[in-house]
Amino acid sequence: MKDITFSRRVALLGAAALPWIRAVKGQAKPKSVVISSANRNNGGVNCCAKAMEIIKGGGDTLDAVIAGVNIVELDPRDNSVGYGGLPNEDGVVELDASCMHGPSRRGGAVGALRNIKTPSKVAQKVLAETDHMMLVGEGALRFAKAAGFKEEDLLTEESRIQWLVWKRQMRDKNGHTNWESGIDAPPAAKKIGELKRLFPQADEALLEEALRNAANPPHGTINCIALNEKGEMSAVTTTSGLAWKIPGRCGDSPIIGGGLWLDQDVGGAGSTGRGEENLRVCGAHTVVENMRLGMSPKEAALDALKRVARNFDNDEKRLQAVDLNFYALRKDGEYAGASLWGTRNGRGPQFAVSTGDRESHHENCVYLFERK
Repeated sequence: MKDITFSRRVALLGAAALPWIRAVKGQAKPKSVVISSANRNNGGVNCCAKAMEIIKGGGDTLDAVIAGVNIVELDPRDNSVGYGGLPNEDGVVELDASCMHGPSRRGGAVGALRNIKTPSKVAQKVLAETDHMMLVGEGALRFAKAAGFKEEDLLTEESRIQWLVWKRQMRDKNGHTNWESGIDAPPAAKKIGELKRLFPQADEALLEEALRNAANPPHGTINCIALNEKGEMSAVTTTSGLAWKIPGRCGDSPIIGGGLWLDQDVGGAGSTGRGEENLRVCGAHTVVENMRLGMSPKEAALDALKRVARNFDNDEKRLQAVDLNFYALRKDGEYAGASLWGTRNGRGPQFAVSTGDRESHHENCVYLFERK
């Protein structure tokens, strides 16, 4: 009977609680795990590797995940996060981020933050040095500057070109736009040829991407969640949000309970993709609560995606326009990535993982629907 811990709570619950107490008492010490979204240029893999390095060195889990996502925030090649992110409709980059620290059970967030490359660090400052949970817009920028962050232009030349291409695709009911040659000009060449003349410094791949993004505004993000061997957890989500958004728009990333949630006793979850649809189901919070009720990370994330599908009456045709991914890490170290959509070959999108016993790597997400 030495492996059973007695308490007033057990006495109140009765004999039915004893097997559960035994199981918890007998659990092995969790191993360190870091997961994140995949992101471009191996951003997620590098993020997880950096976070694991800090955890192995005895660093705090929140410091670890923040340092991990900083890699992506500072990479101008990832135009969905931080510096070089695609701007709002006015051509201004606005960033959102939130973070949660499991041991202290605190959170911090910033929304519509301009001119600061690492919004995740500002969110951490809100968590650690204020009595608030979230700062937005001008107030968030003033706070960041007071905290010593350097104000910088976040719009790269590549992002500026993509914004201008988007502006050229906007037309009135007669098909007219003020952002390309006028009606008395010679007939326009094919779009890509005209863009080459307009932006001779840009390579064709960038211009083709710009046309795709103009027609289908992208939304990306990076979420990272960590667990150390002491069972301590932290998480962060950071993004530049939906391209060409209305100024001031915040998606799910800075909303604690939407794009990020963590409960030290259960686990953490985060999201990337279409923030508005995630907010309609409080996705990250839903995933963690599902795990609290006994679901595995995979089951918990798929259930949250089913709630999104329910909002579209499970109509796959309507859902085609929605991309959404969840990432879940349970306190015992079990984890999963889940996507609304997979592909015909049976593969879903990927996410990044580091377990400390092998190199940081990609794994496949499970998924709810398969694209035809």
